[in-house]
Order: sequence, then C-alpha cells, then structure tokens
Amino acid sequence: MKPATSHPGDGPTRRDLLARASAGFGLTALHGLLPHDDPSAPPPPHFTPRAKAVILCYMSGGVSHVDSFDPKPVLARRAGEPMPVKVERTQFNNNGTIRPSYWPFRPRGQSGIEVSELFPHVGSCVDDLAVLRGMTASFSEHAQGNLFAHTGFPFLGHPSAGAWTTYGLGSASRDLPGYVVLQSGSAGIPHGGVAQFGNGFLPSIHQASLLKADADEAVRNVAPREPRARQRARLDLLGDLNRGFLAATDGNDAVESAVRNMETAWRMQSAVPELTDLRAESDATKRLYGLDHQDPRTAAYARQCLLARRLVERGVRFVELSTLAANLGGGNGANPWDHHSDLEKGHGLMARQVDQPIAGLLKDLKSRGLLDETLVIWAGEFGRTPFSQGSNGRDHNPYGFSVWLAGGGVQGGVVHGATDEFGYHAVDGVATFYDLWATVLHLLGLDHERLTYRFGGRDHRLTDVHGHVLTPILA
Repeated sequence: MKPATSHPGDGPTRRDLLARASAGFGLTALHGLLPHDDPSAPPPPHFTPRAKAVILCYMSGGVSHVDSFDPKPVLARRAGEPMPVKVERTQFNNNGTIRPSYWPFRPRGQSGIEVSELFPHVGSCVDDLAVLRGMTASFSEHAQGNLFAHTGFPFLGHPSAGAWTTYGLGSASRDLPGYVVLQSGSAGIPHGGVAQFGNGFLPSIHQASLLKADADEAVRNVAPREPRARQRARLDLLGDLNRGFLAATDGNDAVESAVRNMETAWRMQSAVPELTDLRAESDATKRLYGLDHQDPRTAAYARQCLLARRLVERGVRFVELSTLAANLGGGNGANPWDHHSDLEKGHGLMARQVDQPIAGLLKDLKSRGLLDETLVIWAGEFGRTPFSQGSNGRDHNPYGFSVWLAGGGVQGGVVHGATDEFGYHAVDGVATFYDLWATVLHLLGLDHERLTYRFGGRDHRLTDVHGHVLTPILA
C-alpha cells in the first residue's frame, strides 16, 4: 500500500510528486538539490513549531523517582514498616519494607521545586524544567518497556519517535542524518535492541544513525577509502542504474531510500569529522560539560552532550544519548540504572556520570539562545518501588514515576502531576508515553493525530489511538 502523506487530505503524496518530476527521487538526491527544491521533502508543519530539535537523555534501566525528583517525606517517617496498601506483583517479588530516599531533597531555584542531592547540577537548572511526576508505563520489563517508551508499542516493527520526527519534518541538515543516536565506549543498546531507534515501516531514511562519540571514526568507514572523484563517479553510475530501476518499480521506497542514504553517506565523510573535532570549543565550555572529569564515564557522557549541542546546531532533528554501565551496584550495560541491589552505590555512580554533563548542556544551550528552540527530555522506561527489594535495592515500578522536559516551548520551574504519598501510584495529572510524544510532536509543530503512515491497510501513528497534549506545561 502507498503511504499516506503526513498531512492527510492536504494534497498529493510525496510519491505522486516524485512521479511528476522528470527523473524521480534519484535525480533529486544525486544532484544534491537544496531542501526547498526537493519534491521529496515533507510538507510544512501543521502549525508554527516552538521547537526545531529534540535531545533525548534516555536513562535506560529505570531511575528511582523517590530518590531524585519526587520527594516523599512519609517514607522517612514510616521507614521499615510494611506497605499499608496493596503491593502489585514486581519483577522479582522479593519485596521488603518501606525504604526512604537515600538522598535528602531540598528546594532549588526561584521555583522552589525539590530535587534530591543525587542530582545537584541538574537541580541548579530546575527553573528551566517541567517535571512530570505523574508518569506511568504499561510494562515493567525492560525490553518491552524500552520499546514502548521509544515507539508506543512493546514489540518490534514500529517506528521510533525519532523516525516519526524526521518523517514529519525532514532534516534541516543536508550533510548529516536527521536522527542520530550517540554512544560511547561500552555503552550498550538497551534491552529491546536497535529496533528502538528503527524506522519500522517508514522508509529507511528515517532510521537512526549510530555515532560513536569517542571512537577514532564516529561512523565506521566514514573516511574515504578511494579518491573523492572516483567515488563520485561510482555514485553517479549507481544513480543512473537506480533511476532505471525506479522507473521499473513505480518509485519503490526501498530504492529511493537507498539512493538518499548513499548521498547522505557521501556528505557525512566531511561532516562527521568536522562535527567530532572539538578543538574549536573553548576550555570553559569543555569544563562546563565535564570533559575534564576524573571519572572517564562522566567525561564520555559529557562528550555526548557537547556533540548533541553541535548536532542540533547543524540541523539534526532528533538526538538520543546513551549512558554507560557503572559496573557496580547491580546495573548492566544494556540497562545501567537497573539497581535491584546496592541502589545507593549504583545510582550514585550513574548520577555522577550524567548530572554535570546534562546540566552543562542545558546551560550551554541557554547561553547560546538555543534552548528556546531545542526540547530536552530526560526519561527512563519506568521508575522504582518505594519499598526495598531485598535489603538495599528497589524493583521496577511502572505505576508512577518522573520525567522532565526543558526548553522548546515548555514552561520552566513547574511540576505537573503527582504520585500518592508513598510515590507508588500516579494519582494526579496521570500521563503516559502517548501523552509525552503527543506533546513533543505538538511542540515540533505536528498534530499527533494527523501525522500518519498507511501500512498494512490502516493509517498508523506514533501515539496509536491514544495521547493528549499536556497543555499545562506549555509556555
């Protein structure tokens, strides 16, 4: 079936426009036409966007909200008591008694929002944050939870939020992919696999490109292996062949995507080395992010954060960052915030890795006037229980947890939603990932109900048949 335009009813599909062009997609890609001349470019946004780009700081494994952004004094008063309400089944069912936060909370900034000492640097930016304390998830297992958080579905085959973003808006960069996932060193892909960053049934030009932030080559084989003129000649020959194949296959999406991906790869040979060369960045900027930190994991994540800023400056629409395993406290490479035991040590190490770099990113974006047009999201797939697992861990809790957003049309210094007095279940301003992504698309100028793609006989969307824009947090 042909895909529906992202703005159903507004006019001909992209494929229709391509068919009317004299040589189809191959010619437009291979001759590198500017975006406003490209008949394959997506239609304009549904309405005026507040944000141009998204940076997702994904905390895979499940951060404890009651130890970070959701203060619950009752946990200290009733420490060691059994939970007085029904306890839902947990991942391991090794449930203990009420466990207070390992870190004290205190009011921060002019807004007075309480943030724990686990995140002192991010806490200093609280007046720029909209904290969602009523988030919920539909799954409490990592693979399903990660896929659900990224795609709105707990199984393979559906596009990620980043893919939907580039499908709806295209890329503002001609030299870099529209959707980039940054990794460092031993950072693993969260359980659920690369499908979290995939294009699903969308054309493959919308899948994420993985960049190794600290590798000699951020993208494998990005450096030319033959003279540029010879390589250009090869691409031109492939373009001629692909134009013929396109004509024979009625503008096959796979062929169109292959041509465009080859052209992007050609331009990335120059763009990626320039992107990852940080010599032009000042020493003060590098210190702000923590590139000089004594913990190599902090320095590695700091480099990701700095590269994220450089990517959005160059027009990349959606950037996701990846955390590294602390190798202590029960976490693992795929889900490094997953601390079923020794949570104090594990969470402490993980927070040290990301706290200063994320705060540096927020402050740097703000100082450059970029925060107003860049939406920063901090989220994991679920939270953790207010009672202990074993003696010193916490199990998974999808019933209520916290995420936050900053910049890009979001109010700063506000809290939306709440969990009960124990931090167990969301009871006010209850929100889902459908609501989160509906809000993100809204800030990007896209109506989540109109951004659709026809596949398998129906029009699909990121939010499925759900989702409401969280209007109380909009500026």
